[in-house]
Formats: sequence, C-alpha cells, structure tokens
Amino acid sequence: MNHNTPLSPRPLRHLSDVQLRVLTTAQLRSQGVSPADINAQCRPGGTWQQLLPGVYLLRPGPATSEERLHGVLLYAARSPATEPAVPAQPGAGEPHAPQRYTDAMITGLAALALHRFSSAPPLLSLDRIDVLVPRLRRLRSTGCVRIVRTPGMPEPQQITGIPVAPVPRALADAVADLADAGVVRRLLTEAVRGGHCEPAAVVKELTQARLLSRPHVVDAVDSLLAEGRAIAEDRLYRMVHEHGLPDPVWNVDLRLPGGPHLGGLDAYWPDHAVALELDTRAPRQDEDAMWSEYARKREHLERLGITVVHITPKKLRDSMEQQATVVRTALMASADRDPAAYVVVLPR
Repeated sequence: MNHNTPLSPRPLRHLSDVQLRVLTTAQLRSQGVSPADINAQCRPGGTWQQLLPGVYLLRPGPATSEERLHGVLLYAARSPATEPAVPAQPGAGEPHAPQRYTDAMITGLAALALHRFSSAPPLLSLDRIDVLVPRLRRLRSTGCVRIVRTPGMPEPQQITGIPVAPVPRALADAVADLADAGVVRRLLTEAVRGGHCEPAAVVKELTQARLLSRPHVVDAVDSLLAEGRAIAEDRLYRMVHEHGLPDPVWNVDLRLPGGPHLGGLDAYWPDHAVALELDTRAPRQDEDAMWSEYARKREHLERLGITVVHITPKKLRDSMEQQATVVRTALMASADRDPAAYVVVLPR
C-alpha cells in the first residue's frame, strides 16, 4: 500500500479535499485501513504523519492552516461526527451533507483570524489553536490544541466549512490568554470599528469570563465603550439626515423650571415632546441598577407627557430605516396627545 492507493472502494465524497487528507483512526478503519497499515505509513520517511492523537495527515510535509484546523476539530469533536457517512449500496447516491463537527468549534485568536481581524496574527504563526468544547468533555490539551471549556456552547458561525465561535466569545477566549494591553485594546477596538459586534456583547462575555478584574482589560473596555458610543452617535446623526427627520437638539439635559434634573438625552424634539436615548448600557454586575435608572427616567418623562424612544446601537446598525420609522411615528403622534409639561432644555 502507498499514498497513491485508494483507501477503499467506499467513497468519502461528502468530504472536502482537505478533509480527505486529514482523517481519524476511525475513518481510516472504516475504509479498510488497519492499524498496522497506519503505523507503516507514519514511520520516518513514510508518506503519512500523525497530527494529533488519533488524527492523521495523509501526505508528507508541513500541514497547512486549513489542515491544522480540521485536524484540531477532528481531535476535539464528538466521535459520531467523525464517522464517515457513506451510501448504503454502490450507486445508491452520494451524501450531500458536509462533515459536521459536533460539540467543538474554533475560538480565541484562531477564530478572530478566521473572522478576518487584521489585528489577529496569521493562522500559521499560531503555536496553539483554541477549541471550545462543553465543560464535561473528557479531553486534554495536546500538541497545537488548547482545550477551552464552557458550560454552554454558543451557536457557531460557519466560515469555509469550519465552525467558529462568534466574535464576542472568541474575543473573551483570546483576551484570557493575553497580557499585552496594546494587543487587547486593538482587538476590542477592531471588533466594534469593523462592525463585527456591539460593545455590550463583548463586555458581557468578558464579565462572564471574569476578566474585568484585570486592569489592562478594564482600560481596554473603557476605550471600547467610548468607541462604541461615538460610532452609535454617528449612526444616529446619519439616521436623522438620511431619512428626512426634522433636526432635534442634540445631547441635552432636561429640567423642570426651578425643579429637579430629569436626565440627559441624545436627541430631543421640543415642538413634539419626543426624546431619544441611545441604550448603550454595558452588561456588568450593576446592570439591574442601571436598568432601573433607565426605567425611572422614562416613567418620569412620560408622566410629563414626553414620549421616550430607546434605540440600541445594534438596531441602528442593522435596521436604521426601521428605527427612523419608529421616531417618525412618535413625532407624528404628538399632534394627537395632550401638551407636555414645560421643561427647560440645557446643553449637556
């Protein structure tokens, strides 16, 4: 047997070319390759090599980035997903589903590289590839694989057939292993500036990973939140002008005449008594208290006859036209409401 010899007449047409070069012991045995054959091919000077325990590359030479990724997933995935699906009989038709990796996905810096982060190192330069698995899986880190455990697996994103952790989770797993404040700040900033996710989603993952006790992470998060608010405010200005809404007064405080402070607003239409507030709360430990403050301010303003519109940065990014319609509807409805109480409008 040599590397040009077909493994078996039973085809693996559901696998890509890379997946045909990277196979597990179970897949090779299902194709009639014995353990002795595997050992013979992997001897010094042989045409195969063992990438990881139970995972083989069926060619000589260094593994490519894609081969390493598939090898890592084959090592970490639950065994049913690594068994090849083959037609029941010759000519019965080819399976069309691609190979699935159950309970395993790429995370950390490798995932950010797959998400095309320019501030993440190239895949080939990474000595280790982080792979996310359920907490109770019996796996150990080995070779180029670093096992990252979680009590709840997120929904993976498929990138070139590879299951990849969503950006907020991948960021948290990457930051957990980084001590360089500049690198952490660049990664978090690119996540928001590049439109990959909103700051709140990142802060939520960092909080759950208990990373906000690290000073360099806290500093990066403060920069991230400021960056996120600036981007959201810019989108808000665009929404007003691109969708033909009347100009509001921007960034103001409301007060009752001679009375208490009512709160700051991102935009206010005095003639319509419509207020707009960007909901840029970051989910930290005091989230409930912050939400209570939002709710109290809204209830107070609405008792005075002021309509309050809350918009999240995510909604501004994903459905700006729909949010403009919400604001326009509130402005039009003001004609049918009783006049609002008089309030003093001050610059914030």
